[in-house]
Amino acid sequence: MNRAWHGALVVSAVALVAAVAAAIRAPHAVFPAWLAVSAAWIGWPLGSMALLFVHALSGGRWGELLRPGLRAGVATLPLGVPVLAGVLWGAGYLYPWLRPDAQARITNGFYLNGPFALGRVAVYLLAWGGLGVLCLRGRDLERVAPGGLIVLALTSGFAAIDLTESLDPHFSSSAYGLIASAGAVLLAFAMAVLFEGMRATTAELRDLARLLLGLTILWAYLDFMQFLIVWQSNLPVEAAWYAPRLRGGWGAVALAIAGLHFLLPFVLLVLPPLQARRRVVLLAAGLLVGMETVRNLWLVLPAWTPPVPLWGVPVSLAFLGGGSAALVLWRMGREPAVACPMPPGGPHV
Repeated sequence: MNRAWHGALVVSAVALVAAVAAAIRAPHAVFPAWLAVSAAWIGWPLGSMALLFVHALSGGRWGELLRPGLRAGVATLPLGVPVLAGVLWGAGYLYPWLRPDAQARITNGFYLNGPFALGRVAVYLLAWGGLGVLCLRGRDLERVAPGGLIVLALTSGFAAIDLTESLDPHFSSSAYGLIASAGAVLLAFAMAVLFEGMRATTAELRDLARLLLGLTILWAYLDFMQFLIVWQSNLPVEAAWYAPRLRGGWGAVALAIAGLHFLLPFVLLVLPPLQARRRVVLLAAGLLVGMETVRNLWLVLPAWTPPVPLWGVPVSLAFLGGGSAALVLWRMGREPAVACPMPPGGPHV
């Protein structure tokens, strides 16, 4: 494990140096890719914290089985500091509402302005850092879980609005933050299944498949309802947000997201005989993880004209992938996981 930890750390460090050097020379290629990959990654630790809080309140075999994987997701939270630092560095390039000449043309300047945005970032860091410490300590988690879930719901929703929805300051969706939160929980659950699914019994595997199916349906329902409402209202401002994401190559990506982020996982997880097949459940979880990343690329990159070069994506992925692996391995090597207290009534599904 020591060799693997050093290898992951080297990969992350080299990728970070490459990203910084490239950002200086070609910000148009690096900052959008950095934002897209970061928006996908941040759902892992945030969704993991939410699931730990939910299990502290409800109990269930699924949480006992997935707890090490969920804690591994929370352990990657320190990467949020360089992630948000990179977004702040490129904010003037990423967000048109930060330009002085743009303030007069937007109606929500009371919210979309530099000082207020910087203050919100500070709140996110403090809130997520404090909740992450509580989750990793695991003591009396059921006492802080109700408040923790409320704080997570508010901060993750507003963070999604700030990070990606505000790329178009004229687009507005009351469901955007909720969709992002549902995607984060789905991503975290799928990651935990990939971590812990190999040691699940047949009965536990069925439970995990059904829960993963429910989260997949929830996310797909929310995302489709936003699209349906925008299509039905046919307002130019809202349609203009979808237009570049449904044309050309990005239209093909949208179809791939519909097929591989919902339809195929749905089929794999809804059939009872397949719910007991380990490889099928792990395949569905892997598809959901990969397509959540693709979906965030689809959300962010079409916003730029001319098109953003894609070589910044693997650099960003290498930094966050290597850094996450290093933090998870370091956490595993420090000490055994601290068990979360059993909720009243004992374990149940």
